[in-house]
Amino acid sequence: MSSGPTTALLRTEARLFVREPGAWFWILVFPTALLCVLGLVPSFREPSPDLGGARVLDLYVPVCVLFAVLVAGVQTMPTVLATYRERGIVRRLRTTPLSPASLLLAQAVVHAALVVVSVVLVLTVGWLGYGSPLPAQPLGYLLALLLAVAAMTGVGALVTAFSRTTKIAAAVGSVVLFPMMFTSGVWLPVAAMPEGLQRVVLLSPLGAAARALTDATAGDVPALVDLAVMAGWALVLGAAAVRWFRWE
Repeated sequence: MSSGPTTALLRTEARLFVREPGAWFWILVFPTALLCVLGLVPSFREPSPDLGGARVLDLYVPVCVLFAVLVAGVQTMPTVLATYRERGIVRRLRTTPLSPASLLLAQAVVHAALVVVSVVLVLTVGWLGYGSPLPAQPLGYLLALLLAVAAMTGVGALVTAFSRTTKIAAAVGSVVLFPMMFTSGVWLPVAAMPEGLQRVVLLSPLGAAARALTDATAGDVPALVDLAVMAGWALVLGAAAVRWFRWE
């Protein structure tokens, strides 16, 4: 596969993505807006004895980061791919030097790029606006983030694999979204969950990601078990998506 057509496809997908204001809002704007709303709660800005002196707001920074990862992988990407399949775009792609897998890769890269921008925005606003610490282990933070993106891309591909139409993909994505929001800590940060519940949540890709991002922010190397959980989910989901994915 030559790099020229692949680069052209990536540019095209990026231009098309720019025209999707809904995706921009939920991936790029909403996570930072959520952090700002939480920052308006005075008690969230104060150290909590129940959290070992940590602030609730600081625990929600990785949650806002993972919300962007979740929406990109589970809702936005599946609907785009299902639309392409429904309209026969992928079938026509077979007559070009590109493979359908190139389209999947281009979508993953475009969504990952927007997620990275969203993460930078969340961290910057949290740091400048509320004094939330920046990751003291940036490489560990980046590794955990990339593994979380890989796992959610696998979820999105699997959602698309079992969705014949765009409407079904959107509906299935919404069903998957809410339990994953819980495991990422949207309603209750993972670090604040009861110990028994925390053990279960940490077996999920976003639960493991939340703890890994929190550890990296505190200056600790993310635990190998959390990285392994995310990598395992990414491999299993990716293999399942390849096995059952239908381009037509």
